[in-house]
Amino acid sequence: MFRFYPTVRMATLASVLLSAVALSHGAAANNPLAPPVAPVQGVTETLHGVRVNDPYRAMENLKDPAVLRWFEGQGKHARSNLDRIAGRDALEQRITELTSASGDAISGIRRVAFERLFYLKRPKGERQFKLVVRDGLGGVERVLKDPELESHAKGVPHAINYFVPSWDGRHVAYGISAGGSEDASLHILNVASGQDVGAVFARVHEDLVNWLPDSQSFTFNQLKERKPGEPETEVYMDSRVLWARVGASADQAIPVFGPTVTRKLGLGRLDVASLQFAPDSPWVIARTTDTTLPEGFLFVGRVADMGKPGMRWTRISGYADKIVEIDLRDNDLYFMTHARAPRKQIMRLDLRHPLLKRARLAARAPDGGVLEDFSLTQDALVASVRQGTNIVLRRFGAGDTLGQDLAMPGKGAARVAHDTGHGYTDVLYTFSGWMEMPLVYRWDGHSSTDTGLRTNPPLANKPEVQVIEVQIPSHDGAMVPMTIIHKKGLRRDGNNPTLLNAYGSYGFSETASFLGGRLAWIEHGGVIAIANVRGSGVHGHDWYLAGKKATKSNTWKDGVACAQYLIGQGYASAKTLGVMGTSAGGIFVGRSVTTAPELFAAAVFDVGVMDAVRAEDSANGITNISEFGSYRNAKEFPALLEMSTYHHIRDGVPYPAVLIVQGMNDPRVDAWHAGKAAARLQAASSSNKPVLLRLDMQAGHGMGSTATQRNAMAADIYSFLLWQMGKTSLKE
Repeated sequence: MFRFYPTVRMATLASVLLSAVALSHGAAANNPLAPPVAPVQGVTETLHGVRVNDPYRAMENLKDPAVLRWFEGQGKHARSNLDRIAGRDALEQRITELTSASGDAISGIRRVAFERLFYLKRPKGERQFKLVVRDGLGGVERVLKDPELESHAKGVPHAINYFVPSWDGRHVAYGISAGGSEDASLHILNVASGQDVGAVFARVHEDLVNWLPDSQSFTFNQLKERKPGEPETEVYMDSRVLWARVGASADQAIPVFGPTVTRKLGLGRLDVASLQFAPDSPWVIARTTDTTLPEGFLFVGRVADMGKPGMRWTRISGYADKIVEIDLRDNDLYFMTHARAPRKQIMRLDLRHPLLKRARLAARAPDGGVLEDFSLTQDALVASVRQGTNIVLRRFGAGDTLGQDLAMPGKGAARVAHDTGHGYTDVLYTFSGWMEMPLVYRWDGHSSTDTGLRTNPPLANKPEVQVIEVQIPSHDGAMVPMTIIHKKGLRRDGNNPTLLNAYGSYGFSETASFLGGRLAWIEHGGVIAIANVRGSGVHGHDWYLAGKKATKSNTWKDGVACAQYLIGQGYASAKTLGVMGTSAGGIFVGRSVTTAPELFAAAVFDVGVMDAVRAEDSANGITNISEFGSYRNAKEFPALLEMSTYHHIRDGVPYPAVLIVQGMNDPRVDAWHAGKAAARLQAASSSNKPVLLRLDMQAGHGMGSTATQRNAMAADIYSFLLWQMGKTSLKE
């Protein structure tokens, strides 16, 4: 789903620093403390009876040479300041040591037939993830695709966005994009030869790629090619599912589903579809979403009818049925829903009688838990169950709707390696904690053992760390869960550099995970506070709805309550407290700062949504109307305006120091959000504290960034915070 996605950028922080741009911006060229001034070319509109001022509307035209020069000048100004922070380079070196010391990084494990495993691997000390394969856990690992070869050849960072192996493991579909743009092209690779076969399909941004049961052909969702002059809001409209055989040319791909293909099904232009198959099933499931919320339509058809004129599709469900995840086995469709189950439940439907009312309960959430996702094995269903910031695995055998927990290696979060063809009775999963590095385990039906797939050498000089879980009363009495991480023996004297981080959208919850770079902050006496504010799904769907649209203000009000707690308990003071939010978490951080600027010494707006009112007129913004609302809707507009940071920046207010992080190739949150917020804060703030716009000309929303980029970003953020908290200074 193409949301304002919560990239975990303090761990996976993206950035190649802006190259030295030879620009002359008056005082800014000689004085790093004077950023280039943005001209005011304002627009005032009356929306539903409310006058809305937009002094920097012109920045939305990122193709305007004058706008680009201003951005480049801001990037140069930010770089000149960040490079002068004492200890910044040493901090980056330590972050690099810590992240490298955690060994090889492995993600996205998929199991197919004949014990074959596919996954992404970034070897220790290397920059980017490679696509690899091995036959069995003890087999020899083989690199299938190394995007660094593309990076070296073309001079622009490349990354593998997704991969989907065929059921028999003989081919793998993968998407690759450049410069953090996420504009992926789909390739098919022959595993035996290691070579691509057939056409390269452009504009296949997401992993909505699925193999037919015989593994000889596949379907994929392709965005349309925009015509000259079409607005950005057309990008995700009228996409189509195409069907192609391995080795086929692009013009041999057949359209089989989508609003312009299956016109009689009542699809909307923003219904982005995928087709789902299983190697043992005669059925194909068509699923649509608006690319943001997982709910949408489900239809069923027969694989044998694929490509035939007038293929019959039977509708199973719509948005109101609240189905968020599906899987298919033989004649049964398994689906997860929050209809009449705010902590979710999993149902089973016999597709020979595809009436939703016939579905039967397969698994329910245990007391106190929230179902996150699920995977089918050969003989059971394995669900991920959230317990606060931890995730455990629970196995549900045939007829057992209560399930049994799998014994976990400790306290933390488990992620199942999906058995895509449901061919195994054992379970592979990755497990990590806040301070425990991830390992890959195998549950054999009785106990879990380390597979050795990933090894983690001991971290040198690792500090002793304490992890505390607390509940904070918010403005209305709701109890907000927050995790606090710091060195053991910390003195609560208000003098500790402290960073509060939250997200609070889409029901996405903060989860225990090991981030090597985080240790560098803790080594400097720092405190990390991670809050599951409303808008997350930590307590289920109701907690999510309590921070959505009309109730969105709870997201930052919860954040303000958490900030007040950290100060009141002596972890920090207003001179040592920072706050950060990423992507849609920009609403959390921006409105926390504009609501209670007196609480914070500094803030980090990381690829954040800053102008919520104008967002929907962008390519990805229109897909997020279902999450945040529309300014065209009189009922939704007031809440949308309330959550828009840009519109709540007031002249003459002493705002904290702000570091605004942005990639110029960001397809999810356009760079003009960062530009408008930076210009407005620089003009309005009376504190004389810096507002820096840190740009990355070869990055996007964080996906695909190299380890070098991430480490550099972490060093910039942490050193900026330490500088503004009085723990270091600028070099002369």
